[in-house]
Amino acid sequence: MIGLKPEKGQGLVEYALILVLIAVVVLAVLLILGPIIGNSFSEVNSELERVSYAFLML
Repeated sequence: MIGLKPEKGQGLVEYALILVLIAVVVLAVLLILGPIIGNSFSEVNSELERVSYAFLML
């Protein structure tokens, strides 16, 4: 509109809201998938320990 100054702070607030939304989504995904991923790494670690123990017994 003619005669109105553009609001410079509005874009910064919008970027901040987008960053907050992304942070909330990432946190939710980590809370949901975190235990599943942790269990997978534990299973892989246990299997590697078992294989390395069997290899040392040769």
